[in-house]
Formats: sequence, structure tokens, C-alpha cells
Amino acid sequence: MKDLHGIIFAYRESPNLRELAQVRNACSVPFGGRYRLIDFALSNLVNAGVDDVGLIVHSSYQSLLDHVGSGKDWDLSRKHGGLRILPPFGYSGTNVSSEHYRGRMEALAGVRSYLQKIRQDYVFLCSGDLAANLPISEAFEQHLSSGADITAICVPSTTSDPQRTTYFTLGENNKVTDITVGPNVPSGIVSLECYILSKSLLLSLVDRCATHNAHSFNQGVLLGMGDQLDIRAFMFDGYAAHLMAIGGYFIRSMELLDPRVRASLFNPERPIKTKDMSNPSTIYGTEAHSVNSMISDGCVIEGTVINSILSREVRVEKGAVVENCILLQGTTVQAGATLRYTITDKNVRVCQGRMLMGHGTYPMVIAKNQIV
Repeated sequence: MKDLHGIIFAYRESPNLRELAQVRNACSVPFGGRYRLIDFALSNLVNAGVDDVGLIVHSSYQSLLDHVGSGKDWDLSRKHGGLRILPPFGYSGTNVSSEHYRGRMEALAGVRSYLQKIRQDYVFLCSGDLAANLPISEAFEQHLSSGADITAICVPSTTSDPQRTTYFTLGENNKVTDITVGPNVPSGIVSLECYILSKSLLLSLVDRCATHNAHSFNQGVLLGMGDQLDIRAFMFDGYAAHLMAIGGYFIRSMELLDPRVRASLFNPERPIKTKDMSNPSTIYGTEAHSVNSMISDGCVIEGTVINSILSREVRVEKGAVVENCILLQGTTVQAGATLRYTITDKNVRVCQGRMLMGHGTYPMVIAKNQIV
């Protein structure tokens, strides 16, 4: 799709993700064993034929850069266009907060010179921490045919916290007639914070918000100008998850054990790509026992794994029991240890005979490189 440019917001910090967000921002948090959250945004754009993508970052993005690299694994390593990393220090001349971006419009103001050089006439804005397999090409076709100023990708409902969610009320032809941001109770269909609009409109909105000291897209554009713009909804009926807190991260990860959820999120017609690690196949010992689990390449399973998600190079030794857990890359569970409702970050070692137990709504989380 040669007339659409992708902008991914990858600057948001998520302290409610606790230990998982101590060494990385939300977009590089692992999800589903082999993947990072940023993989979904990049893959969605590439699957729609978008080959120019800007990735807006601010702080704690070393892990993100290590993962995406030049964009080669998504076919975005190109001499002209491709993937561009947009850090804040490249635009120090703008009137932008030096500590962190206070909202999307401030982030866009910080990269305004980049926006001016975009070759395409239309721009797709999205979050880098959304796990969804979006039909962007269909949404873009609707945007062009409807003549809307802004097209928002929406879902009928979500399990996200209403106070962190934007809701739309629709009229004829999916035209947005009312907008509610952060209510106490759900009110209408849910915006996934993915928007399509023209480059010229985007630049005018960035300038207007900058002059009115409006930092966020919700406040500055949706609430500030919603009655002046033709905003339409594109309804998406697939799986979508914004992962903002550790409880939600655990629940939504466990949903991947449902084949119907996996079929929606990992649609073979729109494949989700990730960094190639070239790991060997997983090895199962003679006494290994695995039930209803997602186990990535490069693991060694000699104990029991039940209802769990294991990333690459995880080792579960003989006599160890892992149940309802998420173990990230390089975790070792030594012989006789028992883990239930536990999340381990990268390179954690759980020593022999240890017992770690959390709860389904509040899992235990072990930080990166820890020995327990």
C-alpha cells in the first residue's frame, strides 16, 4: 500500500507492568513466547503493504532497539524509506518535554520535521503495545471510500480498565457522534487508539495542539475538535489486547492457550513476524510431561509443564513442576522446584526445591537475572 505511512508510538512507560518494565518499555515486553508486543504493530503494517514506518521512542528503549534492529526481519531494512527510529534528542529544537512525552501530540510535535518529509498522503497512527492482528488494508479502503477525516479502528468491547479507555457512540454509516475518555463505566464501542488520516490534516492538528498546549490526541483532537471532524469507526471483530498492568498481562497471556484466540491473533493470512533467533528444536526428556502449553524453540523439558507459556531457551529439570506460569527467555527451573502463577523475566534461575506461588489475579513476578 504505497500511499500509507506508519507511525508507531513506542515511548509509553508502564510502571504497572512492574518488574517486566524495569529494563524495557512496554513495546518490547515479551508476549506469547516467541514475540514482543512491537512485533504486532510492525507486522500489521507490513502485511498491509506499508514499507515506510517511523518508530517514536523516548526512554528505556535499548531493549527495543536490540529487538527490531534495522527492521530486516520485517522486510523494513531499505535504502530508501523502511524503518526509522525517531528518538527525542534528534529534535531538541522543539518545545517538547525533556523528561518524557506527555501525549501523542507532543510526541508528534517532537518529530514534526520527519512528518513533513513523509512521501505518502496518508498516515496510520498506532500504539506499539497493542497485541492484535489488524486488517489495516481494509480499514484504509473504508477510509478512502467514506471520505472521513479520521478513521478509528474499534472493537465492540474490551476487558481493559474503563478509566484508561476511549469510547465512541456511533450514528449512521459508523460516524462517531459522541466521545467518552476514561469514564468510570464502559460507554459504547472501544477505540484501539489506531487512526488513519491524511498527512496534511495530521500536520495541521499537530500545529494546533502545539499552540493550544494540548499534549494528548484524546484531549487535543478527539475531545477538542471531535465536533469539527468527520470521524468514522472501522469495526474489528478479532482478538485485541492492550497490556498495561501485570494482572492483565498474565490473564491475556493465558488466553493464548485457547486455540480460537491463537487463530485470531496468529492469522496465517497476515503472519506475525519476529526477530529470527535460529534456535534448535525443543528437547523433551524421557520423563517430561507437557499439557496445554506453548513452548518455544530451544527449550529443554525434563519435568512437568501444565497450562504455561515458555519462551526460548527455558530449561525445566527433572522433578520440577511449572503450572500456570509464564517463563521468559533463558529461565532455568532446577530439579524439585515448583512454580504456580509465576512470571519470570529473562535469565532467572529458580534453585532446587524452591516453591513460588502467586495468584491468577496477582501473579508473582521475578525480575531479570535473579536467582531465587
